Amino acid sequence: MKISFLGATQEVTGSKFLITTAKGTKILLDCGMYQGKGLETDTMNRDLGFDPAEIDFLILSHSHIDHSGLIPYICKLGFSGTIFCTPAARDLCAIMLADSGKIQEADTMQFNKKRARNNLPPVEPIYTMRDAAVSMRQFATVPLNHPFQITPEFSIQFFDTGHMLGGAAVYMTFKEGRKKKTLCYTGDIGRYDKKILPDPHPFPQADYIITESTYGDRLHTSLDFAEDELMLIVKDAVAQRKGKLIIPAFAIGRTQDIVYALHRLKDKNNLPDIDIFVDSPLAVSATDIFRMHSENFNAEMQEFISTHSDPFGFDKLHYVRTIDDSKRLNTYNRPCIIISASGMMEAGRVKHHLANNIENPNTTILSVGYCAPTTLGAKILRGDKKVSIFGVNHQVRATVKSIEAFSGHGDYKEMIHYLSCQKKNQIKKLFIVHGEDEVRKNYKGHLQDAGFNNVHIPIFREEVEI
Repeated sequence: MKISFLGATQEVTGSKFLITTAKGTKILLDCGMYQGKGLETDTMNRDLGFDPAEIDFLILSHSHIDHSGLIPYICKLGFSGTIFCTPAARDLCAIMLADSGKIQEADTMQFNKKRARNNLPPVEPIYTMRDAAVSMRQFATVPLNHPFQITPEFSIQFFDTGHMLGGAAVYMTFKEGRKKKTLCYTGDIGRYDKKILPDPHPFPQADYIITESTYGDRLHTSLDFAEDELMLIVKDAVAQRKGKLIIPAFAIGRTQDIVYALHRLKDKNNLPDIDIFVDSPLAVSATDIFRMHSENFNAEMQEFISTHSDPFGFDKLHYVRTIDDSKRLNTYNRPCIIISASGMMEAGRVKHHLANNIENPNTTILSVGYCAPTTLGAKILRGDKKVSIFGVNHQVRATVKSIEAFSGHGDYKEMIHYLSCQKKNQIKKLFIVHGEDEVRKNYKGHLQDAGFNNVHIPIFREEVEI
């Protein structure tokens, strides 16, 4: 049996891992987009490293675009197999992939205008909204914690990782004659003691593990203090500075975390009497899906629901859908909070809010998640005094803050704690993926210090026999 590491091997996006069994069955774990590298990502995303028509099955850990974003593309190119994931992941993919197709259509249209001015032929988007809709026909759902036999050769079982709604580790059992091999792909690992989702669920002993390392070199602050930090930043931004607090947040996961935290602060009378706008059509749709899948919430959230009709709705909270309503926020001159996608500040409506407000010293920009090194968000966070937004240079006069505690990814101690459900001496090989190179090296050291041996850092398109 062979594993081919086709993405997310020296960075945190583009997750794709191809398993070829002894009988030649080809199973793709995730099919994610590369993000955050401008035009370079288009070439990277089109160069898959495999023939989609040869793939028999796709197993999806969760719906984030860096794990799911190329599914319509491979379906368009001939993949006709079944895509297995959890029910919540499937429902989120239905809106996320359509949104991704819409963005690609719009971006390609703008790009082709530039090509036309240079007498160059137009290019096609990687896929369209229609391609995304067609690909949804190939999805099949498997509930968490239920073993599912896909073929006589292998079975899967999903275990909640607490990273996002419907996110799961993929535990796979392979039969090779009388022998059995087990492999677990953790996908992305969440934090412990979160407010909405449960803690990462342990998985059975595995021979081989493929695991993420996004925050493999750092520690987060405690979630117990996250709401207090948020409260202080809100009060400073809107009560003291009398300005706008702009929170770039991923539409799925982080937005709901922030809205719920603000709801809790309001219940405690710790929130100024201001308007709060969630300006992201995708986030609005995703929040509806969160409401549909309350079975995925933890006990604390279930208790909150028993006394509140809607954890994601309260007085002064407004969900913005239309472009016209979004534009009206440009002339909204009272202190307010604007939560808008994307979290890395690379796309979506948040870029317009940044362009209109980043030069105002009364504005506060609050980052609540990971920003890849080449993204606009990373540039703002590292203190660049001038940034380009939509091709226009802007002076950064806004106050910039960050709260890492809201991250959906566990830090290295939390990830090691999660992996400690395993008997370390029974793991034949542990592969570190989904992280920058230096981070993966540091995380390998932390794993070895914790007693994990046989740790391997695969390089791009490396093939390993197991």
